[in-house]
Amino acid sequence: MRTPGMWRSVTAVVVLAAVSGCTVQATGTSGTSAEPYPVRFSTAPVKTPDHLKPGSPEKPAQPAEPADPTRDDASPSQAAKPPKPAPAPPPKMLWARGDQGRDVREVQARLRQIAWFFQAPTGTYGPATVAAVKGFQSKRGLPRTGKTDTVTWRRLLTMTHEPGKWELYAAGDQPAAKPDPRCMTGRVMCISKTSRTLRWMIDGRTLSTVDVRFGSQYTPTREGEFSVTFKSRHHVSTLYDTPMPYAMFFSGGQAVHYSSDFAATGYNGASHGCVNVRDEAKIAALFAQVRSGDKVVVYW
Repeated sequence: MRTPGMWRSVTAVVVLAAVSGCTVQATGTSGTSAEPYPVRFSTAPVKTPDHLKPGSPEKPAQPAEPADPTRDDASPSQAAKPPKPAPAPPPKMLWARGDQGRDVREVQARLRQIAWFFQAPTGTYGPATVAAVKGFQSKRGLPRTGKTDTVTWRRLLTMTHEPGKWELYAAGDQPAAKPDPRCMTGRVMCISKTSRTLRWMIDGRTLSTVDVRFGSQYTPTREGEFSVTFKSRHHVSTLYDTPMPYAMFFSGGQAVHYSSDFAATGYNGASHGCVNVRDEAKIAALFAQVRSGDKVVVYW
C-alpha cells in the first residue's frame, strides 16, 4: 500500500533526474543495466552534402596520387627505366697510306716489336706499312683495311711498349743526344744511353755517329769517364767464347766492338756489358782512328 508520502517521494526523484540532465537507466529482470553508457539524442538538423541531394551530379573522382618509382610495390610500367646506352662511335681513322711523320714512325716501331713490320721505321705510311696493318687486323678479327683507326691503334697499344728513340729510327738515322760536357775537349768516344748513340768527337766537333746497344740489367754497361786501354782487331771473348771484332777496351772486360747479333736482331737483344755497334763499315773506320789513351764517356 502506497501512502501519499510515498508518491511524493517518487515524484521528487523523477523531477530531480530530469533537472540533472541524466537519463533514466532501464532495469531488467536481473537488475543490471541494459545500456552501460548514457545515450544522448541531438535535435539539431542534419545537413545533407550537396552531392547527395536529389538531382545533384555525382561527386567528382579525386586525381590519383602519382606513383613513387622507389616504392617496392610500384608496377614495372611505373618504375623508372634505365636510359639506353648511347651507341659506340664508329672507329676514327688516324693514319693511312701517304701519311708521314713521327706518329707513323711509332706505328711502324710498334708493329716491328710484334713481328709485323720487318724493316726500320721510315716515318712514311707506304705499302709495307699497309700490309703490316692488314695482317695485324686480320689476326685479331678487325676489318682488314690497312688503315690505322682508333680501334686498331688501341689494340696495338695494349700489345706493345712505348718505343725508345733508338727504335724509331733506321740505322744511322736516329738523332744523337746532346754531348756530355766531358766530351767537349780532346779525342772522345761520347756514348749516350738515352739516344743509344756513339759520337766520335775531337775538340767538341762530331766527326761520325753510330748506333749502339748496351748490356742488360744483369750485365749493365758501366757509366762514367774512362780511356781506351787497348785495341784488338780480331778479338774473341775468353769468357763467352764469342767474336768481338774491332774491340776497343775501356773498362776491364767492357769494350766498344762490332756485333753481328746486333746487326741481325737489333734492340731485341743485349750485350754482356759491352757497347755493341751494328754498322761494320762505321766501326771499322772508327777503329782506325781511335788511339789507346783516347777518352771514353758513357752517360745518360
